[in-house]
Amino acid sequence: MEPTSRKSALTEKDGINQPPSLSTSSVEVIQEMRRKQPSAQELIDRILAHDKVALSRAITLVESTNPEHLEKANAIIQACLPYANKSVRIGITGVPGVGKSTFIEAFGKHLTALGKKVAVLAVDPSSTISHGSILGDKTRMEELVKDENAYIRPSASGETLGGVARKTRETIILCEAAGFDTIIIETVGVGQSETAVHSMVDFFLLLKISGAGDELQGIKRGIMEMADAIVINKADGDNINKAKLAKAEFNRALHLFPAKKSGWIPTASTCSSYTKDGIPEVWQTISEYFELVKGNHYFEQKRKDQNQFWMMETINEQLKSNFYNHPEIIKLLEENKKAVQNDAISPFAAAMILLNAYSK
Repeated sequence: MEPTSRKSALTEKDGINQPPSLSTSSVEVIQEMRRKQPSAQELIDRILAHDKVALSRAITLVESTNPEHLEKANAIIQACLPYANKSVRIGITGVPGVGKSTFIEAFGKHLTALGKKVAVLAVDPSSTISHGSILGDKTRMEELVKDENAYIRPSASGETLGGVARKTRETIILCEAAGFDTIIIETVGVGQSETAVHSMVDFFLLLKISGAGDELQGIKRGIMEMADAIVINKADGDNINKAKLAKAEFNRALHLFPAKKSGWIPTASTCSSYTKDGIPEVWQTISEYFELVKGNHYFEQKRKDQNQFWMMETINEQLKSNFYNHPEIIKLLEENKKAVQNDAISPFAAAMILLNAYSK
């Protein structure tokens, strides 16, 4: 008797053909949408109607280095300007690991529960290799990103000093025009970005954790001097007593700093982003600050000073961009780089050659 031929149990049976994930008509619609870019006026109208998709597209234009996009972005910003400046701007900083994103999510959810519309501009560290964002704040704020009254925009910091996104200032204007009354700017917490963020916000919040030591956290005295409040995060579980001790130490330290022009006296407090304890008190502190500075007119003066500062910063940035993109400079720069490396000319003499060539 001949043995019965058997197929291996590992042999796969032919299955049914799977349909495409998208119908042909759907693909065509998406491709057509990508080809058809909305005009500046269309984006302006939709932003003023509080359309988040239009807001995202406009911010992408603002962040672009394409000259055509720049012209379109400037038109949008100019049209949105009359509808801006109606929010409070809060900067939040702290070293990686202090729990900034978790705090912002808990804080943001508290604000939306109060009826606020919150925009979070999270400046992500950029990879020096791929130049893309590393942390991905949207994935770390799972609850807030689903909130109808919240908007999260992570932006790669790129190569700008201290890791602050180059166009954050303009993005604030667009978010305000889109109806967001509370703007939160999260910095990467590397020690230099704080200065730039401080120059574009009304209130500057410094997050700390207990038990790490100020030296280990890498926060210098200058950052503490800029802070309008210090919050010791992760005050829960076995860490509560340590957090209370840190709070007392920071409150003593804050009294040693010179008085602020605003007339505000910074304080330290504790909170837990996990249990939500202390989160309402943080907002209470910020509200008291705004009541004070709006009453003594410091708020308006600070905004005027910031506008002037960013005008000068924009001029400096544009001059730098024009210089390095000048055809003659591009050619001379490589020659002088090699000459400087070979000690054929001093760096200062080479710089003067380039500057003189540009001025001609």
